[in-house]
Amino acid sequence: MTAMNIVDSKANQLVLRPGDAGYDEELAGFQTGFTQRPAVIHAVSSAADVAAAVRYAAAEGLPVGIQATGHGLPGEAEGGVLITTKRMDKVTVDPEARTVHVEAGVRWGQVVAAAGPYGLAPLNGSAPGVGAVSYTLSGGLGILAREFGYAADHVRALDVVTADGRLRHVTPEAEADLYWALLGGGHNFGVVTGMEIGLVPVARLYGGSVSFDGREVGPEAVLRAYERWTRTVPDGLTSSFAAVPYPDVPAIPDRLRGRYVISVRVAYTGADGDQLVAPLREIGPVLADSLREMPYSDSHTIHSDPAFPHTYYGDSSVLRELDVDAAAGLLALAGPEAPVMCVVQINHLGGALAAPAPNSVPHREGRFLVRLLAMGDRDTAREVLDPAFERLAPWAVGRALNFAFGAGDRTEGLYGDAGTRKRLAGLKSEYDPANLFNRNYNIVG
Repeated sequence: MTAMNIVDSKANQLVLRPGDAGYDEELAGFQTGFTQRPAVIHAVSSAADVAAAVRYAAAEGLPVGIQATGHGLPGEAEGGVLITTKRMDKVTVDPEARTVHVEAGVRWGQVVAAAGPYGLAPLNGSAPGVGAVSYTLSGGLGILAREFGYAADHVRALDVVTADGRLRHVTPEAEADLYWALLGGGHNFGVVTGMEIGLVPVARLYGGSVSFDGREVGPEAVLRAYERWTRTVPDGLTSSFAAVPYPDVPAIPDRLRGRYVISVRVAYTGADGDQLVAPLREIGPVLADSLREMPYSDSHTIHSDPAFPHTYYGDSSVLRELDVDAAAGLLALAGPEAPVMCVVQINHLGGALAAPAPNSVPHREGRFLVRLLAMGDRDTAREVLDPAFERLAPWAVGRALNFAFGAGDRTEGLYGDAGTRKRLAGLKSEYDPANLFNRNYNIVG
């Protein structure tokens, strides 16, 4: 096996325990709804720090969680060891090789900014504040996914500290089984300290959204038109449908406050974008239209995801096809009358996402992904999520690990078919026999 022993004396991470100054601040992340109280926090700055933290956890028999940005909190660190990686934030672009190396705490916005001057782009998601490594380990469904596939499909190499405390350099050729498992298996196999990812030659794109007032143009009407439209577009066009009932509160901009906004978001690198989106503009009276040519550095404005920390709980369902009647029922359950504010997003899959790759990212046969976020506590959220996803069950092939926000207590459907799960479980036993990592989203759970 390709491995490098790391000497513990090199480690100099900040170690915090409950009651220490800075403990609560170190825990703070994007997700504010779920509290966690690890027995010890290792605030790491290097791979050596990570190795020392893993060795400590193994010696004490404590579970390990990893947090970069906190978009999805690692609940398995409760009473255990939490490794925070936000200080590992170095980004290195190789413009000739069209690659970027990112450390464990890097956010996508940093990568977009670093690659842009070379006319290159990463396969990032919609929110620049998301951690690049965790996103990619879970697949990575980006804004240009139908053209280029999953972010995981473009990973050249990973550096990972496994449960034995060793740093391994993993590629499709060196430790191919571990490479396959890491990309799709999430944090089940160790702590990834760095990743080399291929970039794509994209400097500009056509993108944005067209929005409708859901009380004027019904969400079901927009959804039906959207589903018909997706059958006509080329594989290189990536899009999603969204339904957001904004509350009538001062924190919301006046143009959105109290409105039920239905949107279609688009990202496309072709030259005929305006022609392709013309049917969307004919669905009904348009509330807002931001579709335009833009530099890739502005791609985060397509979705305009909230940048402020907040409470949410969410789940997803990958569908072999979109039954519009069933999806309309989900929209009704998650609409303005729901007991908590809910956000529905439906991603059009297919295209390059369906291509095979040497990793364990599952459900490539899916044609749509339905995501549902509830802005409340777990129990109240499940009152909406459970019946909503029951409506889609006949067409479901699984769930997306990237979008199981707080829903790791249910692992079914996250890791593919029986053969994939069996292989992952075997590699979990090989590389993490004591089950240190990722207990909430465990492949053997």
